[in-house]
Amino acid sequence: MRIVYSASEMQAIANKYREWGKRIGFVPTMGYLHEGHLSLVRQAKQDNDVVFVSIFVNPLQFAPNEDLDKYPRDIERDESLLNKEGVDFVFYPSVEDMYPDGFQTYVEVDKLTKVLEGKSRPTHFRGVTTVVAKLFNIAKPHRAYFGKKDAQQLIVIKRMVKDLNMDIEIIGMPIVRESDGLALSSRNKYLNQKEREQAVCLYKALMKAKELIETGQRDADVIKEEMKKVIEGYPLAKIDYIDINSLSTLEQLKQVKEGDTLVSLAVFLGSTRLIDNMWF
Repeated sequence: MRIVYSASEMQAIANKYREWGKRIGFVPTMGYLHEGHLSLVRQAKQDNDVVFVSIFVNPLQFAPNEDLDKYPRDIERDESLLNKEGVDFVFYPSVEDMYPDGFQTYVEVDKLTKVLEGKSRPTHFRGVTTVVAKLFNIAKPHRAYFGKKDAQQLIVIKRMVKDLNMDIEIIGMPIVRESDGLALSSRNKYLNQKEREQAVCLYKALMKAKELIETGQRDADVIKEEMKKVIEGYPLAKIDYIDINSLSTLEQLKQVKEGDTLVSLAVFLGSTRLIDNMWF
């Protein structure tokens, strides 16, 4: 495994592999890797000739009041995990290399970013789409892998790729969970013991939605109210949002639509904000 620090060097390596006719699989991350990230790496290994992983805590997707400075970082641990998985190249750029002096070009997807996470974090997705577009131009992948835990991010990136005619296949991978259902996240590290115990409320609320939908409930307001009741049973949990949207357009739904429904929520446990979802 080789670590590359320069965008221009990474781009040159990608060009060589493309010239050699090799298929490039790419997993963009912000580091502090967990089993969810590694599941993406394993699928990329299976599908492609060479695998690139990027590690970059992207300042553009954090608002001033968010956790950029305390976002967990452990590059030695990440390198060890990726080496064990047989990753070929790790791209580990500096902020100065990604956003040099004078940087003023941004990529924005419009309607899809105005709801859910975009409503709670209005500057977030401009940062995401800008950095992902740059990473795609640097790593030049044939396939890129994203987890479904960040469902809106996956939907937004697919839209960007389609709208801008990027010749990249975007592959969404299932959420990886702890034994009690909590979705794996780098931010889980912030939870103290009591918060961690109560963080299961997100999964419990989603399972309530699943139960209701599978027994024929289609009224979105009824489902959301029942999810709210579940979370209110956990005193440390504070709801940011619970929503039910179309998977294809992210429009808010009044009725669950067969094969086109995303149930998602964001909840604070103390100062830690966690997200989760299920696709129906």
